[in-house]
Amino acid sequence: SIVKKLVEKMNGEIDVVSEEGKGTTFTINLPLKINPDAVEEETSEKEEQELSIAGLHILLVEDNELNMEIAEFLLEDEGAVLTKAWNGQEAVDIFKNSPNGTFDVILMDIMMPVMDGLEAARRIRSLKREDAKTVPIFAMSANTFIDDIAKSREAGMDEHFTKPLDIEVIREAIGRYCGRGRVF
Repeated sequence: SIVKKLVEKMNGEIDVVSEEGKGTTFTINLPLKINPDAVEEETSEKEEQELSIAGLHILLVEDNELNMEIAEFLLEDEGAVLTKAWNGQEAVDIFKNSPNGTFDVILMDIMMPVMDGLEAARRIRSLKREDAKTVPIFAMSANTFIDDIAKSREAGMDEHFTKPLDIEVIREAIGRYCGRGRVF
């Protein structure tokens, strides 16, 4: 009865078809007009907000082969240039031995052997070089409890992404931290 009243207030109709033993189907018809200009404007705004990560140099740190492959596919499909590390210690070594400004972003798994992502982020942040303090480090984890996010932030990470990765979320974060202004 509540739905019926709402539909009637919108000058619509509600139909009911019911068969015993099979169930009931409710159909609602509302006379709505679509403004084609509004739909076009919305699409244009969305396109302008999608930033390109093409050419971005990313240090991808992941110990799980399948997760590495998925992230690699997503990022390279967008045109990013990847350097891969399979544990936190390897990531620290790669970053430490690279020229200043080599990496635009670090995507770091949290749970890894040899050195976990939290310790790796702390060590990168403690390096005596300019980009160690400013390079965005994004955590990647299946654990997204408030405590997990707080631990990644305390370790010096800027964002905490949930696995499986969402390329839209990564693009948006890169836009915020790297100021990438190129649109698709």
